[in-house]
Amino acid sequence: MANRFGLLVTIPLIIAAGAAVAAGAFFAIGPERVWERFGPADLGDVDFTTLQRRDTPNDALACRPEFCGARPDIEAPVFARDVPEIVRAVETAVKGEPGLEKISSDEAQGTLRYVQRSRLMRYPDTINVKVVALPDGGSTVLIYSRSQLGRSDLGVNRARIERWIGLLRNAALN
Repeated sequence: MANRFGLLVTIPLIIAAGAAVAAGAFFAIGPERVWERFGPADLGDVDFTTLQRRDTPNDALACRPEFCGARPDIEAPVFARDVPEIVRAVETAVKGEPGLEKISSDEAQGTLRYVQRSRLMRYPDTINVKVVALPDGGSTVLIYSRSQLGRSDLGVNRARIERWIGLLRNAALN
């Protein structure tokens, strides 16, 4: 009986020690280097007019029907400013976001692309922004945020788009 009790205590301790060693190795190697094995953090450009949404719930889209064939989660905001002003406002609005890296920016095309990593696990998400001129002289901001890894993002991409739109509204009004 004492021998069985010893095994019941020893096995969970061995499993816990193995998990601790694995977690230590993960953080010693660096999460970014581990995630690179699944492909580049930057998932590249998107064409909003032909964008196909994922089958998994790990992306989010802010768009308007006249610019996107895909179903948006959020209606893209409209601003009474021209494209270059709004591109600069986007850059200003999001520059304080934690774990954010600007990959590309083309003011003439109205496009920006970012990779943002989660704090602890450093999961990468790619965020594409397209500022589109409207006939009345204003512009709208299309945003597509998607995760590189996993099947679900627990609402992170949608929350990011909502937060960025709020930040952009504040930046565009100042």
